[in-house]
Amino acid sequence: MMNSLEFVGTFLLQLAVILVAAQLFGYLARFIGQPKVVGEMIAGVVLGPSLFGLFWPDIQQQIFPADTMPVLYFGAQVGVGLYMFLVGLEFNTGLFKQQARSAIAVSLAGMLVPFTVAALLCIWLLDMPGLFAADISYGNAALFLGAAIAITAFPMLARIIYERGLSGTSLGALALAAGAIDDAAAWTVMAVVLASFGGGALLAVKAVVGGVAYATLMFTKVTGWLQPLADRIEAKDEISWGQFAFLLVLFAISAYSMEWVGLHAVFGGFILGIAMPRGAIVELLRKRLEKITIFVLLPMFFTYSGLKTQLTILADWEVMSVALVILAASVFAKGIACWAAARLTGSDNRTAMAVGALMNARGLMELIIINIALKFGVIEPALFSIMVLMAIVTTLMATPLFELVYGRHMKKQVLDKSPVSAQVASENQS
Repeated sequence: MMNSLEFVGTFLLQLAVILVAAQLFGYLARFIGQPKVVGEMIAGVVLGPSLFGLFWPDIQQQIFPADTMPVLYFGAQVGVGLYMFLVGLEFNTGLFKQQARSAIAVSLAGMLVPFTVAALLCIWLLDMPGLFAADISYGNAALFLGAAIAITAFPMLARIIYERGLSGTSLGALALAAGAIDDAAAWTVMAVVLASFGGGALLAVKAVVGGVAYATLMFTKVTGWLQPLADRIEAKDEISWGQFAFLLVLFAISAYSMEWVGLHAVFGGFILGIAMPRGAIVELLRKRLEKITIFVLLPMFFTYSGLKTQLTILADWEVMSVALVILAASVFAKGIACWAAARLTGSDNRTAMAVGALMNARGLMELIIINIALKFGVIEPALFSIMVLMAIVTTLMATPLFELVYGRHMKKQVLDKSPVSAQVASENQS
């Protein structure tokens, strides 16, 4: 056991290593045309037993000893909770009014096909040891795998759309609306799995009823209660430290409430973000929280995930065959299904392929959902590592595929929108 001075020193050392690795791999990701978050995801895996621990196990254990894991876990959970709060702040409910028919069709295809594929895969996977919990039911296994395949990297999708000036185009509206619906459905299914897994019907009912009641209260009452505060912040165009502290307390209460009903704290952060009144309060909150969350706390989450990821497991041919099948099934079930749905509802082939490429990325959302599943004992480390690999590969595919099928047309669409949009797009490209 380390004394308090050794504990603090070790934690500060690992924090320095995490931040340097995240920035380094984030820069390399941008250098090859990938989003920074892709590099940070890979950095987390590199710092774990898959690479750093494989070649320099003694040094890795000195930097990341077991005694400091609870603190790293705490930072990771706060980071991912605040990140989901920021995602909720960016959630545009008005998108559902645009291209409703196509968005619903794409989102349904992006859910129904993955759950069907997952149900078929679980007939095979449940017979293999070391993937799912020994006492998991077929239904829960299929629901989890379906949710994990159906999830979309909604924050990354939104960032690609906004940075390229496509938010006002048919593609932007369609992809954002469909991605939002898909993720809401996937999180709902995951909540049911967590509530019912090993907890009995009473806990499942408590979670579902409690979650629905809390979300209803937040969307129907709390938004109105927070409006006077939002108006005062709007009038002064600044948020005081007292107001900021109050909103952080509200975030903590929201996260705790979801934990108490049997769900996960990330649901609380996400619901509160959606319920916040729009206006200056959103932008000011983002400015206060974004840097510490994205540059410090999220890399802690990626590292914590990476420390539990053992890609060396894939050296076993049987496990590798499972990984390849899950990867291929995930690309088919999400990317191709969303492309087909977009085509059937009237989108041209280029737009439909772009939607499929964007919807196929899993990114951080996948890491969140599988971390929760591992924590609750739904899956075993081998399946966790397989799903990390799937998340990284599908996320790496998204940007180059999108640029390949839509890059040139994207420039034309932006220029056709307006001189202002063209200027913004030109600045973003540069």
